[in-house]
Amino acid sequence: MSSDDEQSEEPGSGAPEQLALIREAVRRAKVPRAKPRTWRGAPLAEALPVARVLVNKGALHLDQYFDYAVPEELDAEARPGVRVRVRFGAGGRQVRGGRREGGGLIDGFLIERRASSDYQGALAALAYVVSPEPVLGPELLELSRAVADRYAGSLADVLQLAVPPRNGRAEGKPSPAPLPPPPAPSPGTWERYAQGPGFLRALAEGGAPRAVWTALPGPHWPQEIARAMAATLASGRGALVVVPDGRSAGRVDAALTEVLGEGRHALLTADSGPEKRYRQWLAVRRGSVRAVVGTRAAMFAPVADLGLVALWDDGDSSHSDDNAPFPHVREVLELRAAHGRCGFLLGGTNCTVEAAQLVENGWALPLRADREQLRIAAPLVRTVGDGELARDGAARSARLPSLAWQTVRDGLRSGPVLVQVPRRGYAPRLSCERCREPARCRHCAGPLQAPDQQDLNCAWCGRAETAWNCPACGGVRLRARIVGARRTAEELGRAFPAVPVRTSGRDHVLDSVPGAPALVVSTPGAEPVAEGGYAAALLLDGWAMVGRPDLRAGEEALRRWTAAAALVRGRPEGGTVVIMAEPTLAPVQALVRWDPVGHARRELAERAELGFPPVSRMASVTGPPEAVAAYLAGADLPPEAQVLGPVPVPAGTPGRPRRQGDAPPGETWERALVRVPPGRGAALASALKAAQAARTARGTGDPVRIRIDPPDIG
Repeated sequence: MSSDDEQSEEPGSGAPEQLALIREAVRRAKVPRAKPRTWRGAPLAEALPVARVLVNKGALHLDQYFDYAVPEELDAEARPGVRVRVRFGAGGRQVRGGRREGGGLIDGFLIERRASSDYQGALAALAYVVSPEPVLGPELLELSRAVADRYAGSLADVLQLAVPPRNGRAEGKPSPAPLPPPPAPSPGTWERYAQGPGFLRALAEGGAPRAVWTALPGPHWPQEIARAMAATLASGRGALVVVPDGRSAGRVDAALTEVLGEGRHALLTADSGPEKRYRQWLAVRRGSVRAVVGTRAAMFAPVADLGLVALWDDGDSSHSDDNAPFPHVREVLELRAAHGRCGFLLGGTNCTVEAAQLVENGWALPLRADREQLRIAAPLVRTVGDGELARDGAARSARLPSLAWQTVRDGLRSGPVLVQVPRRGYAPRLSCERCREPARCRHCAGPLQAPDQQDLNCAWCGRAETAWNCPACGGVRLRARIVGARRTAEELGRAFPAVPVRTSGRDHVLDSVPGAPALVVSTPGAEPVAEGGYAAALLLDGWAMVGRPDLRAGEEALRRWTAAAALVRGRPEGGTVVIMAEPTLAPVQALVRWDPVGHARRELAERAELGFPPVSRMASVTGPPEAVAAYLAGADLPPEAQVLGPVPVPAGTPGRPRRQGDAPPGETWERALVRVPPGRGAALASALKAAQAARTARGTGDPVRIRIDPPDIG
């Protein structure tokens, strides 16, 4: 027996202390400790004991708030905007002690605290607060709800795009103290635009100008965006710019560092990694940083006191999100500019039809340079049509006419030469040399190919073709429809053996190349920036880009061409661009005159006559034929709605990545387009959302996919 035990038996020797300890232990045992499963018997918060929660369920019939009880122990942490975990899916009969129990744990956001609930039954309790960091503010919530309504989606799906995943290590680190506003910058190269200095001055004075900016070709656009953001910060407000890819974000990031210095802006891209990106996002959310540059997901960045939203190259497909509800950056930034009454800048070397419509209806003003400045900045553009190819037989077999060869030779004397090829790879598809009818297999109608450049075979069934002739014109000679970047690089390498050849494409994209003579073969969108600019550029197989069966084929081709030509030196420095396409085509003529705005206006007028977007609002309904028919029959569409189709959807190729909008391999899908006139887009989205919610609530039939403003409508 220990001495302690001996002392405990003596009267008055420590018994009161032990009894006090026992009483304290009993008292604490009566108070329930953390019980995230049920919080059974735990007292509720005295003030505002009800939490309104948005659960992370993307189903449209669950697109609403749910009320939960707030235990007293979570009272301090359960603030609006924090992440929480709740029990969801418990039946109404699972009630014990006046509280609902059961269900699976699910993430959610606490929207608000209330004194009472509209729900008359028993409430489940919050399981626990994931983090006391408030990540969902009122402005972001309002924006996310507006985006969900516009695109017929759920608020939970939008918040999945708007709020990045939590990283505990980044969340535990404090953000730096905010810096004072910088001084207003000088106009710099904005002086080349008649309204440029006035636009910066309006931002610096706290105004909210809206402009569609047709940027001059050349390397100055990142610095010009940086100066617009600096002018906004000088007024004590925040600024946000969204660019299509990480390379563009890096250029704007460097320009902002040069104009503003270190510590005044955040870079939000996927290349940063989850921890660094979340740490930067938190710095923005906490108000430490008021300038943000990033890619698509940055469109929801919670910038405090937002004064300017800017978007570069809105025609790039990467600005359209591939996750439900498929929002487009341009539309989201328009909503932010309208709701937040801040400035808006939509820029690019090209002009989309949507941008032209913003100017046409007076929502934004044009911001362009005069023709004199354009002649200095733009390169000389020359065309090569079929007539010259027919007169130059040797050039036809090599795919390059004499003009192109001469341009390459002259350009290599002073710097690198860019060669844009519409596709990557090597094996070409073939067509008739005389009429360009695609060469197809006589057995299965699949495309013919010559992977070894000798024997013909079918790309679908693999059968050999020994005596092909064109069914349209009777020709027997074939030509490559689109020769890939690798084969083009080989051809040019043999023609210029002393010149290095570099390739840039999807598998390996170059950010920049030196200013020394070299041949740079690139697919559209992967063109690297050359130090000092390219001496010349060849735009090959332009007819293939224009001839795509899509409403935006001409607009997209011109955007790709201007993006590549903008990397070439100006005409006074000898910069030359040769495009291989029919000179009479409207996009080719717009490139020769360097008039993307005029081309966009003509496209807008033509679409207005035909009732095509963006003049009208359109939605696509895709799925199995029976499901599409049942969905359209049950949807309460506006009276003005017009249903086009349905038509079959191409099926995905087995073994290859499934393209956006393709049917799964082996399945037959159809797509219907629903069109409404201007001003009825909200009614269309509401009707489609209600029909989809009713369908998912019943849980019957195959699912259908709804997309507002589909990028490809054929």
